Amino acid sequence: MTGRVDGKIALMTGGASGLAKAAAEMFVAEGGYVVIGDVNEEAGAAVVQELGDRAAFQYLDVTSEDDWVRAYAACKERFGGVHVVLNSAGIGWTQPVTEISLEDWRRVHAIDLDGVFLGCKHGVPAITETIQADINGSKKGSIVNISSIAGNIAGHNMAAYNSAKAAVRHLTKSVALHCCREGFDIRCNSVHPTFVDTPILNKHTERFGRDEAFRKLARQVPIGRVGEPKEVAYAILYLASDESSYTTGSELLVDGGISAM
Repeated sequence: MTGRVDGKIALMTGGASGLAKAAAEMFVAEGGYVVIGDVNEEAGAAVVQELGDRAAFQYLDVTSEDDWVRAYAACKERFGGVHVVLNSAGIGWTQPVTEISLEDWRRVHAIDLDGVFLGCKHGVPAITETIQADINGSKKGSIVNISSIAGNIAGHNMAAYNSAKAAVRHLTKSVALHCCREGFDIRCNSVHPTFVDTPILNKHTERFGRDEAFRKLARQVPIGRVGEPKEVAYAILYLASDESSYTTGSELLVDGGISAM
């Protein structure tokens, strides 16, 4: 442990698995405290047991504004507030615009976009309150939103997912500028991964088998392989830490070179 986020408190959505779980593990190892927000209570409790007393679980459906209010209250009650918000909860969806139902379109946007909006809406005042209560004034705020390379590069069969993730990219910039204009010590940045070995790839592995699915996906990536969760977690850790104190409104591509093509 080198203490890159020493004493900072984070709320991480989707923290029971995938990218946010890897980020939570890294955050705690670097001296931070984490509240895992997820709808999967069993998996969330298992992560907390693994991480120890620097972690806590809070049930959080990111589409519920009431759940967000309760989650930030839980951060304050358990650890004294919140400095970092990771909006990572999301679902993948593969359907072209002519085939996706309005119900599914709305569901993808509710989780992948509205959840990020609510996390930012309530996160900015919660982080501000925590910062202002710190008599030492040494800890700054950071919001990290997980977008996707699909928010930068469109696919013919990803209408809803492309739309939601592109909106997260631009929402992030709006939040960043708002915080700057208001003089809040809160930065807001987005992370854009490509194919990473997380549950979001389950449909592909179930259809083709893990090895063949990963081979198919790897052929689309210049670096030649599917990414690992920790490779994205390092990017999240950087943006959560004060190492990125002059970085806001930016998009960090962790895409194996796809965007360079």
